[in-house]
Amino acid sequence: MRILIADDSTVSRHLLESMVKKWGYDVVSTSDGVQAWDVLQQPDAPRLAILDWMMPGLTGPEVCKLVREKAIEPYVYILLLTSRTQKEDVIEGMMAGADDYVVKPFDQQELNVRLRAGRRIVDLQSQLIRAQAALRHQATHDALTGVQNRGRITEILDESVAEAGPLGVIMLDVDRFKSVNDTHGHAAGDTVLITVAERVRDALGTVDAMGRFGGEEFVIVSRREPEDLAALAESIRQALAAEPVVAECVPLQITASFGVASRPDGAECSGHLLVKSADEALYQAKQNGRNRVCIAKVPALEGVA
Repeated sequence: MRILIADDSTVSRHLLESMVKKWGYDVVSTSDGVQAWDVLQQPDAPRLAILDWMMPGLTGPEVCKLVREKAIEPYVYILLLTSRTQKEDVIEGMMAGADDYVVKPFDQQELNVRLRAGRRIVDLQSQLIRAQAALRHQATHDALTGVQNRGRITEILDESVAEAGPLGVIMLDVDRFKSVNDTHGHAAGDTVLITVAERVRDALGTVDAMGRFGGEEFVIVSRREPEDLAALAESIRQALAAEPVVAECVPLQITASFGVASRPDGAECSGHLLVKSADEALYQAKQNGRNRVCIAKVPALEGVA
């Protein structure tokens, strides 16, 4: 774990560096409070910090206060190093945002165990952050394919409707997917869905978002111009049909049908209307023989639903 040491005394700083390196820490050193504050604002800032109380530029408590006011994440555990022993001084430092303090001249073992306590807190917070990230991912992503789930892709579409500029929806449905499950089993069906999602994602850019709408149906929300959106749908259709999906050691020829709906220029249009129009075009593609792209005509005068 990386640790910041900020002390204007060269002798004291080098002594601290030597000790914490011996304890297995990777050290970043500064000689004043301004430099310490700069380091702690970096994206890869150390999670532990030992700050001398009195330093040029900014004192240790002032650095603590800045860190807490900015609510830097992930959390930085700060230990103040001070020769002040009065209770009022200790309270001042802790109120500024320090987590702990050590009085000079300090005992090496005491400093070591206090750093271990800080490291446990930092490690626990890292575990909490990972758990929160995992929960957020589970709440917004489809467990099988890894793409956005229906709730999240609907939110993305609703958020995009409020923004000006081109907006469109592609709905795609894997052709004859039920027969894959019935003939080859659900494990094969899962492989097909995973592969379809991977191939579609490979074709998308930064202006596109993808989600699983349900079953074998996927939705793409895009900021592309209508002609570009239709071209994207056609390129995905070709990519899916070009190469069989190997599921349960069996090569399966997979195709999909597509419905494309774009917001009319200058017209108000809800996300619900775009999805409804794309779904109707998708149904038409199925009716026309599958493995094709159909373009919806979105009513230009439709109000926001």
